[in-house]
Amino acid sequence: MTDDVTDAVAAEVAAAVADAHRHEWAFVLAATVRVTRDLDVAEECVQDAYAKALTTWADGGIPRRPGAWLTTTARNRALDAMRRDATLRRSLPLLLLDEESAMGATTWDDFVDDRLRLIFMCCHPALAEEARIALTLRLLCGLTTAEVARAFLVSEPTMAARITRAKKKIAAAGIPYQVPRAEELPARVEAVLTVVQLLFTTGHTAPAGDDLVRRDLVERALDLARMLRTLLPADPSVAGLLALILLTDARRDTRAAPDGRLLLLAEQDRTRWDRAAITEGIDLIREALARRHRPPGRYALMAAIAAVHAEAPSWDDTDWREVVALYDLLVRLWPSPVVALNRAVALGFAAGPADGLAALDALAAEPQLAGYGYLSAARADFLRRLGRTAEARTAYEEALLLTENSVERDFLAGRLRQLAG
Repeated sequence: MTDDVTDAVAAEVAAAVADAHRHEWAFVLAATVRVTRDLDVAEECVQDAYAKALTTWADGGIPRRPGAWLTTTARNRALDAMRRDATLRRSLPLLLLDEESAMGATTWDDFVDDRLRLIFMCCHPALAEEARIALTLRLLCGLTTAEVARAFLVSEPTMAARITRAKKKIAAAGIPYQVPRAEELPARVEAVLTVVQLLFTTGHTAPAGDDLVRRDLVERALDLARMLRTLLPADPSVAGLLALILLTDARRDTRAAPDGRLLLLAEQDRTRWDRAAITEGIDLIREALARRHRPPGRYALMAAIAAVHAEAPSWDDTDWREVVALYDLLVRLWPSPVVALNRAVALGFAAGPADGLAALDALAAEPQLAGYGYLSAARADFLRRLGRTAEARTAYEEALLLTENSVERDFLAGRLRQLAG
């Protein structure tokens, strides 16, 4: 075999393994945890399986079902490791119980797969809420520790320590690998919803890299949201989250120009938005808000904000005052610095850039926003619109330093060139 052919095969295999990591990681890890009952051991076995694929697939060809090959390899590796100690003897009864309970599953159990089991295991009430969410994003969703840290606006070492502590607590407490009983679901569902929302947010605008959107994460979040909808059809928070994902992702294909340039909401071709997803999302919002015995949840409010944009015929027709009013409700319900930032941006379009800039400047002391590039980018835009060019340039330069996504960096650099011109 010539060097050129060998290089081509290696490149093809590397691409296949990378694709399998994006699309199959959650399935493979969740299936392996079913065997090991140990997150660290399962993760190690799955990593070994992916490493083995690089060499085995180069010699024997890429399998027709890469996920199945990786799952079998990882589980076999796990069983080999367990045979060397007493873990297998402890785990076999649990595995048998799992199979027995699956045979007599209730209606909603019929739709559960190993990924959902792993989510609920990681989101056990014995763990602190942030640890639950971080662990699930890292293990089930395949995000790197750095990506999880960005989602929480903390440093990578801080997040690595949280994830390690959470794993140890699961092992020490013997937290079971199963979907909880119906009466136990309310104690865990909020953390699960947060995981899915952060997963979608990370995919909707990738924190780093050359692509604006990570489609694999977006589709995984949508898949999990639909799974939760099947599991909890009467929960308004689940309906609200699914609506939020559908309405936001409906714009996916219009967020970048054919040449890869970032297109702001005002520039997007609304005729290309996914109208079926928008209709489904709006129906879900109505359902979530119809439960008058309880106030609207944060996901329903965020979805309602997305619906205002989705239903406006054009950018100029957007009812920004309604958007600000919805953010006012959301800030009271969920006082997050990022929500406050989004409200300030909306205020800038509703009342003018000076008011928006003042609201943004009031957030400057928020420690969570200290390294958040969107704050600097929003300030830069309002300063530009106010004609304060020198200050706008400084803010754009600061945003560039804090931004790692190439598409967003190109946009910010373009704004700087415009100001220089």
